[in-house]
Amino acid sequence: MKVLIVDRSGKIPATTYGGTERVIWGLGKALHALGHEVTFLVPGGTGGTFARVLPLDVTKDLNEQIPDDIDVVHMNYRPDRPLQKPYLITMHGNPALGEIIDPNTVFISKNQAQRYGSEVFVHNGLDWSEYPEPVLDHERRYLHFLGKVSWKVKNVFGAANIAVRSNIPIHIMGGDRWTFRNVHRGFRYLVHPKIRFRGWVHDREKIEIMSRSKALVFPVEWHEPFGLAIIESLYAGCAVFGSANGSLPELIIPEVGLVSYASEELVTAIRDFQYNPEHCHAYAVSKFNSEVMTKKYLVLYERILQDIPLHETAPQYLSEKNRIQKMY
Repeated sequence: MKVLIVDRSGKIPATTYGGTERVIWGLGKALHALGHEVTFLVPGGTGGTFARVLPLDVTKDLNEQIPDDIDVVHMNYRPDRPLQKPYLITMHGNPALGEIIDPNTVFISKNQAQRYGSEVFVHNGLDWSEYPEPVLDHERRYLHFLGKVSWKVKNVFGAANIAVRSNIPIHIMGGDRWTFRNVHRGFRYLVHPKIRFRGWVHDREKIEIMSRSKALVFPVEWHEPFGLAIIESLYAGCAVFGSANGSLPELIIPEVGLVSYASEELVTAIRDFQYNPEHCHAYAVSKFNSEVMTKKYLVLYERILQDIPLHETAPQYLSEKNRIQKMY
C-alpha cells in the first residue's frame, strides 16, 4: 500500500515539542517496516531511509500536491476542500461547537471520540527506539511537569501547588519562566525554592530529567485529547498523577498512578504511592508504541479503500460530554 501522510505542524523528525510530528514519524517508520511505501507531505525535514518527503505548500490546492500513485491519504488536519484520493483524518485537537467534522475522522482516545458521538479512535503510539534509554533504577527525588507552560488549560501552577503541598521539588519542562503571563498568573511559584523551570528540552535532556523524577503531575483543566507527556513520563519510569479530564482516566491505570479532581487526593497519593518504575516503563512500551498504533490504522485504511466511511453521519460536538470540571 502506498500511503501519503500529510501534516502542516512542522518539520520532521521533531527534536523538542512536536507532538504530532513524533506520532506521524513513528507511523511512517512502522508502515515501512510492515512492507508499505510511505511519503510525507510536510513543511520540511527528512524521511530518513524509510520515506520520501515532499514539501507542503499550504497556499496551493492539496489535491495538486498529492502524487498520482498514492493509495491512501492520512491527513492530520481537516483539508479546505474534498480530496480526490481515499483519505482519513486524525483529529489531534478538540473541535469547537459548530465546527465541521469529516465523516472519515479518527479520534485519538476513547474519551475524545465519545465527546463527539463516535466510537472510532486509535491511541497515539511512539517509536521508543528513537528515545534515549531511561535509567529506571535511579534514585528519584523530585516531581515533574511536561507540557506547554503558556497554555492556561495545562495548569502548570496547579501542578506547582500540588508539588509544594507534597513538600517535593518539581522540575517544569515546556516553556519559558519569565513571561508576562507567568508573572501575572503565578509569581510566587516563579521564585519558590522547590520549583525549577527547565525551559524547552531536547529528548536526551528530557529523559535524563524524568529518569530522576518520581512522577508527572498533570492537573489539566481541559479535555486532553491524548497526552504524549503521559506516555513519555511512563516510558521514563514515572508514575502519573492528574485530573480526571479527557483521556487521562483511560491512560492512567491504578498500577501507574491516580486521577482525581481533588488536589488533596493527589497530594496524598504522591506522598504515599508505591509504584514500580519498571512496570510503568513496560506499560508504555507495550501499549503505546507505533507498531500497535499503525496496525490499527491499517484496518481503517482497508475500510476506506473499500469505500466504507468511518461514520455514517459526521461526528458532532456533544455539549453534555464536553463540560470541564476544574480542580479543587
